[in-house]
Amino acid sequence: MRIAVTGGSGKLGRSVVTRLIADGHHVINFDRFGTRGAGFLSIDLGNYGEVVDALHGVNDVIDGFDAVVHLGAIPAPGIRPDVATFHNNMNATYNVFQAARRAGIKRIVYASSETVLGLPFDQDPPYLPVDEVYPARPESTYSLVKHLEEQMATQLVRWDPELSITALRFSNVMDAGDYAAFPGYDTDPTTRKWNLWGYIDGRDGAQAVARALHAARPGFEAFIIAAADTVSNRPNAELAAAVFPNVAFSREVAPHETLLGIDKARRMLGYAPEHSWRDHV
Repeated sequence: MRIAVTGGSGKLGRSVVTRLIADGHHVINFDRFGTRGAGFLSIDLGNYGEVVDALHGVNDVIDGFDAVVHLGAIPAPGIRPDVATFHNNMNATYNVFQAARRAGIKRIVYASSETVLGLPFDQDPPYLPVDEVYPARPESTYSLVKHLEEQMATQLVRWDPELSITALRFSNVMDAGDYAAFPGYDTDPTTRKWNLWGYIDGRDGAQAVARALHAARPGFEAFIIAAADTVSNRPNAELAAAVFPNVAFSREVAPHETLLGIDKARRMLGYAPEHSWRDHV
């Protein structure tokens, strides 16, 4: 496919671009910063004119696109003032979704976030492992935008029954070089309770994107995307007892199995995490 990847210069974006090219797709990275060449287009996602023009094609490079992978955003809360985060991320996502529709692109995969699940879990999650079933619980402006993006996607596919939008609720993205710090998380179980001791290797995040593009069907779906294990060597029963003593487990889990439930992604996308921090430390 001919695929536009917004935010392809970012931490997850680099892995996604590498994976999609390796899979044989023609990929153009839409970002503010990157290496000049046939595979990169400098663009302001906040400028609708630029986005709609680019998704119709890039002169002498590509004649339109079959799919969009939208990763471009302020990537976490606390980086910019709340109002800047809201205006930037909400506007960029609307521009990308609407421009894709105007360009006749029917396949969109984009980065939602684990934050919609209730991070930093100052209020207990309803059960463990968490999943996509219970309603979103945004606790920050960043997360509020992610929730609103999912609501927007739900309405856009209602307007256009042929449109497919897939929201991937990525956990905390890690590269192999980040794993040296992981053993330190065992000292205090509260250190990583904010996302239920979860993470996602960037390469597995890219796998999820590739699988979502392949599996895309008309309509909207959201999937939690995390590694198969937690960041901790402490067993889940110990972690939960120390931090969430009043939260029940909805099913039996292995001692180090992720508490960010990826069952739906396994079942519907064929997602199968291949990388663990334990292979690097």
